[in-house]
Amino acid sequence: MCDEQQGLPLIGDKAPSFKALTTQGEISFPEDYEGKWVILFSHPADFTPVCTTEFMTFGSMAEQFAERNCQLIGLSIDSNYSHIAWMRTIKERIEWNGIKNLEITFPVIADLKMEVANKFGMVQPNEDDTHAVRAVFIIDPEVKVRAILYYPLSNGRNMNEIFRLLVAMQTTDEHGVATPANWEPGNEVIVPPPGSCGQAKERVEGAGDDYHCLDWFLCLKSLDD
Repeated sequence: MCDEQQGLPLIGDKAPSFKALTTQGEISFPEDYEGKWVILFSHPADFTPVCTTEFMTFGSMAEQFAERNCQLIGLSIDSNYSHIAWMRTIKERIEWNGIKNLEITFPVIADLKMEVANKFGMVQPNEDDTHAVRAVFIIDPEVKVRAILYYPLSNGRNMNEIFRLLVAMQTTDEHGVATPANWEPGNEVIVPPPGSCGQAKERVEGAGDDYHCLDWFLCLKSLDD
């Protein structure tokens, strides 16, 4: 069991498949999300303060993610009844950071047996052996893991950064580019570096309206869209 808990898919791996009961009924991954990006994220427990702020933030951004063809899926080692009661409390009683009367519409997995959590390495015994840490897996439409983020139990995630990373990866896929540090949509992107000395020389000499170079290995351009 310990080895199973320590395992997790790595970037570039195919994400593990699973079937699970959620607050939106049973789901089958990846079959139910064909052609979509998926963000699967875990939280330690329902009715906890940090998790509540995270869910309210994710919930308020669910449509924003959907517009990027991305489905949010939450998970914790709690029952479906607990999930539903917690979400009702959020909707009926909690106002935070300008968010109130919020209905959580994305599915939240009930994982009392830790079956999904163990497949994704979300339970890390040196942190807590009965609760999932704050894990985030961004999975592309080819069911490949594209990014993994782990946060400790005590600190909430930055959902704007998760959304920014999703958009950055979609931009990379669509345009065959990379994105620099602190990139935001609309900023310049990085042209892939040349593969030979000759190409490097041509790259620098060809700089102009389409792109500009800071050096032979670092050239940037704007995207029309």
